[in-house]
Amino acid sequence: MNQPETQYSQFPQTFHVFSEESWNSNKQKFGEPISGFFSGKKSEFFVDIKEGSVNFLIGIGKKNIPDHELQRIAMKFSHHYRKNILADKTVFNAEDLSENQFGSFYKGLFLGTYEYPFKKDHPVLKSEFSLYYKAENISETATHQEASALLDAQSLCQEWLNKPANFKNPDILSNFLKDFSAENNLKHTVFNRQKCEELGLSAYLAVNQGSHYEAAFTILEYNSENKNAKTIGLIGKCVTFDTGGISIKGSENMHYMKSDMGGATAVLGALAYASKMKFPVNIVAILPITDNAVSEKSYLPSDVVKAYNGKTIEVLNTDAEGRMTMADALAYLSKNHETEVLIDLATLTGSAVRMFGDTCAAMFSNNSSLRDSIIFSGDKTGQRVWNLPLWDIWKEDFTSNVADFKNISSKPIGDCIVAAKFLEQFIGDHPNWAHLDIAGVAFGNVDYSKEKAATGYGVQLLIDLMQNYL
Repeated sequence: MNQPETQYSQFPQTFHVFSEESWNSNKQKFGEPISGFFSGKKSEFFVDIKEGSVNFLIGIGKKNIPDHELQRIAMKFSHHYRKNILADKTVFNAEDLSENQFGSFYKGLFLGTYEYPFKKDHPVLKSEFSLYYKAENISETATHQEASALLDAQSLCQEWLNKPANFKNPDILSNFLKDFSAENNLKHTVFNRQKCEELGLSAYLAVNQGSHYEAAFTILEYNSENKNAKTIGLIGKCVTFDTGGISIKGSENMHYMKSDMGGATAVLGALAYASKMKFPVNIVAILPITDNAVSEKSYLPSDVVKAYNGKTIEVLNTDAEGRMTMADALAYLSKNHETEVLIDLATLTGSAVRMFGDTCAAMFSNNSSLRDSIIFSGDKTGQRVWNLPLWDIWKEDFTSNVADFKNISSKPIGDCIVAAKFLEQFIGDHPNWAHLDIAGVAFGNVDYSKEKAATGYGVQLLIDLMQNYL
Protein backbone atom coordinates (compact mmCIF):
# COMPACT_ATOMS: atom_id res chain seq x y z
CA MET A 1 0.00 0.00 0.00
CA ASN A 2 1.38 3.41 -0.96
CA GLN A 3 0.56 6.33 1.30
CA PRO A 4 -0.08 9.79 -0.22
CA GLU A 5 3.05 11.89 -0.40
CA THR A 6 3.50 14.48 2.35
CA GLN A 7 6.17 17.03 3.11
CA TYR A 8 8.38 15.09 5.54
CA SER A 9 11.81 15.56 4.03
CA GLN A 10 12.88 17.64 7.03
CA PHE A 11 12.92 14.60 9.34
CA PRO A 12 15.75 12.05 9.75
CA GLN A 13 15.07 9.11 7.45
CA THR A 14 15.81 5.39 7.37
CA PHE A 15 15.18 2.95 4.51
CA HIS A 16 14.24 -0.59 5.55
CA VAL A 17 14.12 -3.39 2.99
CA PHE A 18 12.05 -6.42 3.95
CA SER A 19 11.20 -9.69 2.28
CA GLU A 20 7.90 -11.20 3.37
CA GLU A 21 9.84 -13.63 5.55
CA SER A 22 11.99 -11.02 7.28
CA TRP A 23 9.02 -8.72 7.85
CA ASN A 24 7.23 -11.43 9.80
CA SER A 25 10.15 -11.61 12.22
CA ASN A 26 10.61 -7.83 12.47
CA LYS A 27 7.13 -6.34 12.33
CA GLN A 28 6.83 -6.13 16.12
CA LYS A 29 9.55 -3.44 16.07
CA PHE A 30 7.23 -1.09 14.18
CA GLY A 31 4.02 -1.70 16.09
CA GLU A 32 0.98 -3.79 15.37
CA PRO A 33 -1.13 -1.27 13.35
CA ILE A 34 1.37 -1.18 10.48
CA SER A 35 0.90 -4.91 9.83
CA GLY A 36 -2.48 -4.15 8.34
CA PHE A 37 -0.91 -1.95 5.68
CA PHE A 38 2.46 -3.57 4.96
CA SER A 39 3.50 -7.20 4.54
CA GLY A 40 6.80 -7.11 2.61
CA LYS A 41 5.26 -8.01 -0.75
CA LYS A 42 7.12 -7.09 -3.92
CA SER A 43 7.02 -3.32 -4.67
CA GLU A 44 4.98 -2.62 -1.54
CA PHE A 45 5.91 0.67 0.14
CA PHE A 46 4.86 2.24 3.43
CA VAL A 47 5.96 5.41 5.26
CA ASP A 48 5.99 5.33 9.06
CA ILE A 49 6.32 8.77 10.66
CA LYS A 50 6.67 9.05 14.40
CA GLU A 51 8.66 10.95 17.01
CA GLY A 52 10.29 13.25 14.45
CA SER A 53 11.66 10.47 12.22
CA VAL A 54 10.65 8.77 9.01
CA ASN A 55 10.91 5.07 8.23
CA PHE A 56 10.45 3.99 4.62
CA LEU A 57 9.39 0.34 4.48
CA ILE A 58 10.17 -1.31 1.14
CA GLY A 59 8.90 -4.77 0.29
CA ILE A 60 10.79 -7.08 -2.08
CA GLY A 61 8.68 -10.24 -1.84
CA LYS A 62 10.98 -13.25 -1.92
CA LYS A 63 14.39 -12.95 -0.28
CA ASN A 64 16.20 -14.52 -3.26
CA ILE A 65 14.75 -12.09 -5.79
CA PRO A 66 17.04 -11.52 -8.84
CA ASP A 67 19.27 -8.48 -8.61
CA HIS A 68 17.76 -6.76 -11.65
CA GLU A 69 14.24 -7.06 -10.17
CA LEU A 70 15.55 -5.63 -6.92
CA GLN A 71 16.96 -2.70 -8.88
CA ARG A 72 13.59 -2.18 -10.55
CA ILE A 73 11.82 -2.08 -7.16
CA ALA A 74 14.32 0.51 -5.94
CA MET A 75 13.81 2.59 -9.09
CA LYS A 76 10.06 2.54 -8.59
CA PHE A 77 10.38 3.52 -4.93
CA SER A 78 12.88 6.27 -5.63
CA HIS A 79 10.79 7.68 -8.47
CA HIS A 80 7.66 7.76 -6.33
CA TYR A 81 9.29 9.35 -3.29
CA ARG A 82 12.13 11.32 -4.89
CA LYS A 83 10.68 14.68 -3.82
CA ASN A 84 10.71 13.62 -0.19
CA ILE A 85 14.03 11.83 0.15
CA LEU A 86 16.68 13.71 2.11
CA ALA A 87 19.71 14.94 0.21
CA ASP A 88 22.15 13.38 2.67
CA LYS A 89 22.66 11.37 5.85
CA THR A 90 19.88 8.90 5.17
CA VAL A 91 20.37 5.54 6.92
CA PHE A 92 19.89 2.36 4.90
CA ASN A 93 19.18 -0.82 6.83
CA ALA A 94 20.58 -3.42 4.44
CA GLU A 95 20.99 -6.31 6.86
CA ASP A 96 18.55 -8.46 4.86
CA LEU A 97 20.44 -8.07 1.57
CA SER A 98 23.56 -9.72 0.22
CA GLU A 99 26.40 -7.55 -1.05
CA ASN A 100 25.32 -7.96 -4.69
CA GLN A 101 21.69 -7.31 -3.82
CA PHE A 102 22.59 -4.17 -1.93
CA GLY A 103 24.63 -2.87 -4.86
CA SER A 104 21.72 -3.45 -7.25
CA PHE A 105 19.24 -1.79 -4.89
CA TYR A 106 21.53 1.18 -4.32
CA LYS A 107 21.95 1.71 -8.07
CA GLY A 108 18.19 1.49 -8.50
CA LEU A 109 17.69 4.29 -5.97
CA PHE A 110 19.92 6.51 -8.10
CA LEU A 111 18.38 5.51 -11.44
CA GLY A 112 14.89 6.20 -10.11
CA THR A 113 15.69 9.90 -9.72
CA TYR A 114 15.80 10.38 -13.51
CA GLU A 115 13.21 12.81 -14.84
CA TYR A 116 12.40 13.75 -18.40
CA PRO A 117 14.66 16.80 -18.89
CA PHE A 118 12.49 18.99 -21.11
CA LYS A 119 10.01 19.57 -18.30
CA LYS A 120 12.67 21.55 -16.43
CA ASP A 121 15.19 24.32 -17.03
CA HIS A 122 18.12 22.20 -15.92
CA PRO A 123 19.73 19.03 -17.26
CA VAL A 124 18.92 15.53 -16.07
CA LEU A 125 18.24 15.42 -12.33
CA LYS A 126 21.27 14.16 -10.47
CA SER A 127 20.84 12.21 -7.26
CA GLU A 128 22.49 13.97 -4.34
CA PHE A 129 21.41 11.79 -1.46
CA SER A 130 24.07 9.89 0.44
CA LEU A 131 23.24 6.70 2.30
CA TYR A 132 24.97 5.67 5.50
CA TYR A 133 23.98 2.05 5.80
CA LYS A 134 24.13 -0.81 8.24
CA ALA A 135 25.96 -3.61 6.50
CA GLU A 136 29.28 -5.38 6.72
CA ASN A 137 31.93 -6.01 4.06
CA ILE A 138 30.51 -3.44 1.63
CA SER A 139 32.58 -0.52 0.38
CA GLU A 140 30.43 2.59 0.64
CA THR A 141 32.78 4.64 -1.54
CA ALA A 142 32.93 2.05 -4.32
CA THR A 143 29.19 1.43 -4.29
CA HIS A 144 28.42 5.14 -4.40
CA GLN A 145 30.91 5.68 -7.23
CA GLU A 146 29.42 2.86 -9.30
CA ALA A 147 25.86 4.07 -8.73
CA SER A 148 26.76 7.67 -9.61
CA ALA A 149 28.61 6.59 -12.76
CA LEU A 150 25.69 4.40 -13.82
CA LEU A 151 23.20 7.21 -13.29
CA ASP A 152 25.33 9.52 -15.44
CA ALA A 153 25.71 6.86 -18.15
CA GLN A 154 22.09 5.74 -18.33
CA SER A 155 20.77 9.30 -18.00
CA LEU A 156 22.98 10.28 -20.94
CA CYS A 157 21.42 7.48 -22.97
CA GLN A 158 17.88 8.44 -21.98
CA GLU A 159 18.40 12.17 -22.36
CA TRP A 160 19.56 11.97 -25.97
CA LEU A 161 16.93 9.47 -26.98
CA ASN A 162 14.17 11.56 -25.38
CA LYS A 163 15.20 14.86 -26.95
CA PRO A 164 12.80 16.29 -29.57
CA ALA A 165 14.12 15.99 -33.11
CA ASN A 166 14.99 19.69 -33.41
CA PHE A 167 17.11 19.47 -30.23
CA LYS A 168 19.27 16.65 -31.59
CA ASN A 169 19.69 17.11 -35.30
CA PRO A 170 22.95 15.72 -36.72
CA ASP A 171 24.77 19.04 -36.32
CA ILE A 172 23.78 19.40 -32.66
CA LEU A 173 24.66 15.80 -31.86
CA SER A 174 27.96 15.99 -33.69
CA ASN A 175 28.98 19.13 -31.79
CA PHE A 176 28.00 17.51 -28.50
CA LEU A 177 30.19 14.49 -29.26
CA LYS A 178 33.24 16.73 -29.64
CA ASP A 179 32.74 18.02 -26.09
CA PHE A 180 31.79 14.56 -24.81
CA SER A 181 35.01 13.12 -26.21
CA ALA A 182 37.13 15.83 -24.63
CA GLU A 183 35.45 15.35 -21.24
CA ASN A 184 35.90 11.57 -21.33
CA ASN A 185 39.39 11.49 -22.85
CA LEU A 186 38.21 9.83 -26.06
CA LYS A 187 39.79 10.08 -29.47
CA HIS A 188 37.22 11.73 -31.74
CA THR A 189 37.17 11.39 -35.54
CA VAL A 190 34.37 12.51 -37.84
CA PHE A 191 34.06 12.16 -41.63
CA ASN A 192 32.01 14.76 -43.50
CA ARG A 193 30.37 14.09 -46.86
CA GLN A 194 33.47 14.84 -48.90
CA LYS A 195 35.61 12.51 -46.79
CA CYS A 196 32.95 9.78 -46.89
CA GLU A 197 32.89 10.03 -50.69
CA GLU A 198 36.68 9.69 -50.81
CA LEU A 199 36.55 6.63 -48.57
CA GLY A 200 33.68 4.97 -50.40
CA LEU A 201 31.09 5.02 -47.59
CA SER A 202 28.36 5.18 -50.20
CA ALA A 203 25.68 3.11 -48.46
CA TYR A 204 25.77 5.53 -45.53
CA LEU A 205 25.86 8.50 -47.89
CA ALA A 206 22.82 7.23 -49.80
CA VAL A 207 20.74 7.79 -46.67
CA ASN A 208 22.45 11.07 -45.83
CA GLN A 209 22.12 12.59 -49.31
CA GLY A 210 18.52 13.61 -48.65
CA SER A 211 19.44 15.41 -45.46
CA HIS A 212 19.77 19.13 -44.89
CA TYR A 213 22.63 18.31 -42.50
CA GLU A 214 26.25 17.47 -43.15
CA ALA A 215 27.34 13.84 -42.97
CA ALA A 216 28.93 12.90 -39.64
CA PHE A 217 30.33 9.39 -39.72
CA THR A 218 31.78 9.44 -36.21
CA ILE A 219 34.44 7.27 -34.56
CA LEU A 220 35.00 7.41 -30.79
CA GLU A 221 37.91 5.53 -29.21
CA TYR A 222 38.56 4.80 -25.55
CA ASN A 223 42.05 3.50 -24.77
CA SER A 224 42.66 1.74 -21.48
CA GLU A 225 45.79 2.23 -19.40
CA ASN A 226 46.12 -1.56 -19.44
CA LYS A 227 48.63 -2.40 -22.18
CA ASN A 228 47.24 -5.94 -22.46
CA ALA A 229 43.63 -4.82 -22.79
CA LYS A 230 41.40 -6.45 -25.37
CA THR A 231 39.46 -4.29 -27.79
CA ILE A 232 35.72 -4.31 -28.35
CA GLY A 233 34.12 -2.74 -31.40
CA LEU A 234 30.70 -1.15 -30.87
CA ILE A 235 28.38 0.25 -33.52
CA GLY A 236 25.15 2.05 -32.73
CA LYS A 237 22.52 2.94 -35.29
CA CYS A 238 22.30 6.72 -35.18
CA VAL A 239 19.38 7.96 -37.27
CA THR A 240 18.35 11.08 -35.37
CA PHE A 241 14.91 11.08 -37.01
CA ASP A 242 13.45 8.58 -39.45
CA THR A 243 10.71 9.74 -41.79
CA GLY A 244 11.16 6.62 -43.89
CA GLY A 245 12.52 8.74 -46.74
CA ILE A 246 10.71 8.44 -50.08
CA SER A 247 9.11 5.24 -48.73
CA ILE A 248 7.57 7.50 -46.14
CA LYS A 249 6.06 6.20 -42.92
CA GLY A 250 2.46 6.81 -41.91
CA SER A 251 1.85 9.92 -39.83
CA GLU A 252 0.43 8.03 -36.85
CA ASN A 253 3.09 7.78 -34.15
CA MET A 254 5.80 9.17 -36.44
CA HIS A 255 6.82 11.47 -33.59
CA TYR A 256 8.28 8.40 -31.92
CA MET A 257 10.82 8.13 -34.73
CA LYS A 258 13.04 10.46 -32.71
CA SER A 259 13.92 7.17 -30.97
CA ASP A 260 15.72 5.66 -33.98
CA MET A 261 19.14 6.29 -32.45
CA GLY A 262 18.67 3.93 -29.49
CA GLY A 263 21.69 1.86 -30.50
CA ALA A 264 23.90 4.94 -30.51
CA THR A 265 22.70 6.20 -27.13
CA ALA A 266 23.32 2.79 -25.56
CA VAL A 267 26.87 2.87 -26.91
CA LEU A 268 27.37 6.41 -25.59
CA GLY A 269 26.20 5.37 -22.12
CA ALA A 270 28.56 2.40 -22.08
CA LEU A 271 31.44 4.60 -23.24
CA ALA A 272 30.73 7.16 -20.52
CA TYR A 273 30.70 4.48 -17.80
CA ALA A 274 33.82 2.72 -19.08
CA SER A 275 35.71 6.00 -19.17
CA LYS A 276 34.63 7.14 -15.71
CA MET A 277 35.32 3.76 -14.13
CA LYS A 278 38.57 3.33 -16.10
CA PHE A 279 37.67 -0.05 -17.58
CA PRO A 280 40.67 -2.22 -18.54
CA VAL A 281 39.35 -2.62 -22.10
CA ASN A 282 39.76 -0.65 -25.31
CA ILE A 283 36.64 0.49 -27.16
CA VAL A 284 36.24 1.56 -30.77
CA ALA A 285 32.74 2.88 -31.38
CA ILE A 286 31.21 4.03 -34.66
CA LEU A 287 28.09 6.18 -34.83
CA PRO A 288 27.00 6.78 -38.46
CA ILE A 289 25.04 9.96 -37.73
CA THR A 290 22.33 11.15 -40.11
CA ASP A 291 18.60 11.63 -40.37
CA ASN A 292 16.44 9.90 -42.98
CA ALA A 293 14.73 12.84 -44.63
CA VAL A 294 12.51 13.50 -47.62
CA SER A 295 13.89 15.97 -50.15
CA GLU A 296 14.62 16.36 -53.84
CA LYS A 297 18.00 14.76 -53.15
CA SER A 298 16.70 11.70 -51.29
CA TYR A 299 17.81 8.30 -52.47
CA LEU A 300 15.14 6.40 -54.37
CA PRO A 301 13.72 2.89 -54.55
CA SER A 302 15.56 1.12 -57.40
CA ASP A 303 18.83 2.97 -56.74
CA VAL A 304 21.94 0.79 -56.68
CA VAL A 305 24.81 1.86 -54.42
CA LYS A 306 28.20 0.39 -53.64
CA ALA A 307 29.00 -0.16 -49.96
CA TYR A 308 32.41 0.37 -48.36
CA ASN A 309 33.36 -3.29 -48.82
CA GLY A 310 32.60 -3.16 -52.55
CA LYS A 311 29.29 -5.01 -52.40
CA THR A 312 26.42 -3.43 -54.33
CA ILE A 313 22.98 -2.89 -52.82
CA GLU A 314 19.69 -2.48 -54.67
CA VAL A 315 17.42 -0.16 -52.70
CA LEU A 316 13.85 -1.46 -52.65
CA ASN A 317 12.70 0.50 -49.62
CA THR A 318 14.26 3.71 -48.31
CA ASP A 319 12.76 3.00 -44.89
CA ALA A 320 15.29 0.18 -44.52
CA GLU A 321 17.90 2.88 -44.03
CA GLY A 322 19.35 1.45 -40.82
CA ARG A 323 20.89 -1.55 -42.52
CA MET A 324 22.42 0.79 -45.13
CA THR A 325 24.21 2.98 -42.58
CA MET A 326 25.13 0.00 -40.39
CA ALA A 327 26.54 -1.93 -43.37
CA ASP A 328 29.18 0.72 -44.01
CA ALA A 329 29.92 1.11 -40.31
CA LEU A 330 30.48 -2.63 -39.91
CA ALA A 331 32.60 -2.86 -43.03
CA TYR A 332 34.73 0.14 -42.05
CA LEU A 333 35.33 -1.00 -38.47
CA SER A 334 36.13 -4.61 -39.38
CA LYS A 335 38.64 -3.51 -42.03
CA ASN A 336 40.39 -0.68 -40.20
CA HIS A 337 40.43 -1.75 -36.55
CA GLU A 338 41.47 -4.99 -34.90
CA THR A 339 38.87 -6.02 -32.35
CA GLU A 340 38.39 -9.20 -30.36
CA VAL A 341 34.64 -8.60 -30.27
CA LEU A 342 32.31 -6.72 -32.64
CA ILE A 343 28.79 -5.82 -31.51
CA ASP A 344 26.20 -3.63 -33.18
CA LEU A 345 22.96 -2.38 -31.67
CA ALA A 346 20.12 -0.95 -33.72
CA THR A 347 16.45 -0.05 -33.49
CA LEU A 348 16.21 -1.86 -36.79
CA THR A 349 12.94 -3.68 -37.53
CA GLY A 350 9.27 -3.74 -36.65
CA SER A 351 9.62 -7.48 -37.01
CA ALA A 352 11.57 -7.66 -33.73
CA VAL A 353 8.84 -5.63 -32.03
CA ARG A 354 6.09 -7.90 -33.31
CA MET A 355 8.06 -10.97 -32.26
CA PHE A 356 9.12 -9.98 -28.74
CA GLY A 357 7.33 -6.74 -27.84
CA ASP A 358 9.20 -5.01 -25.02
CA THR A 359 10.40 -8.21 -23.32
CA CYS A 360 13.80 -8.62 -24.98
CA ALA A 361 16.02 -7.76 -27.94
CA ALA A 362 16.47 -10.06 -30.92
CA MET A 363 20.08 -11.29 -30.98
CA PHE A 364 22.15 -12.85 -33.75
CA SER A 365 25.75 -14.03 -33.45
CA ASN A 366 28.31 -16.06 -35.37
CA ASN A 367 30.12 -17.07 -32.17
CA SER A 368 28.60 -19.39 -29.54
CA SER A 369 30.81 -18.11 -26.72
CA LEU A 370 29.88 -14.49 -27.35
CA ARG A 371 26.24 -15.47 -27.75
CA ASP A 372 26.21 -17.23 -24.37
CA SER A 373 27.98 -14.31 -22.68
CA ILE A 374 25.44 -11.80 -23.99
CA ILE A 375 22.56 -14.02 -22.88
CA PHE A 376 24.15 -14.30 -19.41
CA SER A 377 24.64 -10.52 -19.12
CA GLY A 378 21.12 -9.92 -20.39
CA ASP A 379 19.59 -12.23 -17.81
CA LYS A 380 21.75 -10.74 -15.06
CA THR A 381 20.87 -7.12 -15.83
CA GLY A 382 17.27 -7.70 -16.90
CA GLN A 383 18.13 -6.30 -20.36
CA ARG A 384 17.40 -9.63 -21.96
CA VAL A 385 18.08 -10.99 -25.44
CA TRP A 386 16.81 -14.00 -27.37
CA ASN A 387 19.02 -15.74 -29.89
CA LEU A 388 17.74 -16.23 -33.45
CA PRO A 389 19.32 -18.13 -36.37
CA LEU A 390 21.64 -16.88 -39.11
CA TRP A 391 21.07 -19.77 -41.49
CA ASP A 392 22.36 -19.26 -45.03
CA ILE A 393 18.95 -20.04 -46.47
CA TRP A 394 17.85 -16.53 -45.45
CA LYS A 395 20.45 -15.03 -47.78
CA GLU A 396 18.39 -16.12 -50.77
CA ASP A 397 15.64 -13.71 -49.73
CA PHE A 398 17.76 -10.61 -50.33
CA THR A 399 19.81 -11.72 -53.33
CA SER A 400 19.29 -9.20 -56.14
CA ASN A 401 19.08 -9.59 -59.91
CA VAL A 402 20.77 -6.23 -60.55
CA ALA A 403 23.17 -6.00 -57.59
CA ASP A 404 24.72 -8.24 -54.97
CA PHE A 405 21.94 -7.66 -52.47
CA LYS A 406 18.54 -6.05 -52.00
CA ASN A 407 18.10 -4.00 -48.85
CA ILE A 408 14.87 -5.84 -47.96
CA SER A 409 13.23 -9.14 -48.69
CA SER A 410 10.05 -9.26 -50.75
CA LYS A 411 8.58 -11.79 -48.33
CA PRO A 412 6.38 -10.52 -45.46
CA ILE A 413 8.11 -12.73 -42.88
CA GLY A 414 11.29 -12.83 -40.82
CA ASP A 415 12.48 -9.31 -41.55
CA CYS A 416 14.61 -9.05 -38.39
CA ILE A 417 16.40 -12.25 -39.46
CA VAL A 418 16.81 -11.01 -43.03
CA ALA A 419 18.21 -7.72 -41.73
CA ALA A 420 20.71 -9.52 -39.50
CA LYS A 421 21.78 -11.82 -42.31
CA PHE A 422 22.17 -8.75 -44.55
CA LEU A 423 24.46 -7.08 -41.98
CA GLU A 424 26.52 -10.25 -41.70
CA GLN A 425 27.65 -9.69 -45.30
CA PHE A 426 29.58 -6.59 -44.17
CA ILE A 427 31.59 -7.85 -41.18
CA GLY A 428 34.42 -9.23 -43.30
CA ASP A 429 35.82 -12.37 -41.72
CA HIS A 430 35.22 -11.25 -38.15
CA PRO A 431 34.78 -14.42 -36.08
CA ASN A 432 33.21 -12.83 -33.01
CA TRP A 433 30.25 -10.67 -34.02
CA ALA A 434 26.78 -10.09 -32.56
CA HIS A 435 23.87 -7.99 -33.77
CA LEU A 436 21.17 -6.78 -31.35
CA ASP A 437 17.87 -5.56 -32.78
CA ILE A 438 16.58 -3.39 -29.93
CA ALA A 439 13.57 -1.82 -31.68
CA GLY A 440 11.10 -3.08 -29.09
CA VAL A 441 13.07 -2.40 -25.93
CA ALA A 442 14.89 0.93 -26.34
CA PHE A 443 11.79 3.10 -26.18
CA GLY A 444 8.53 2.28 -24.42
CA ASN A 445 6.46 2.53 -21.26
CA VAL A 446 8.37 3.98 -18.30
CA ASP A 447 7.50 5.26 -14.83
CA TYR A 448 8.85 8.75 -15.37
CA SER A 449 6.75 9.68 -18.43
CA LYS A 450 3.10 9.44 -19.43
CA GLU A 451 4.20 8.98 -23.04
CA LYS A 452 6.59 6.36 -24.37
CA ALA A 453 10.17 7.31 -23.58
CA ALA A 454 13.72 6.00 -23.38
CA THR A 455 14.25 2.91 -21.22
CA GLY A 456 18.04 3.02 -21.10
CA TYR A 457 18.21 -0.46 -22.63
CA GLY A 458 21.66 -1.64 -23.61
CA VAL A 459 23.78 0.44 -21.23
CA GLN A 460 23.91 -2.05 -18.35
CA LEU A 461 24.01 -4.99 -20.76
CA LEU A 462 27.16 -3.65 -22.44
CA ILE A 463 28.73 -2.65 -19.13
CA ASP A 464 28.27 -6.11 -17.64
CA LEU A 465 29.50 -7.76 -20.82
CA MET A 466 32.69 -5.69 -20.84
CA GLN A 467 33.28 -6.33 -17.15
CA ASN A 468 32.87 -10.09 -17.37
CA TYR A 469 33.61 -11.17 -20.95
CA LEU A 470 36.68 -9.14 -21.86
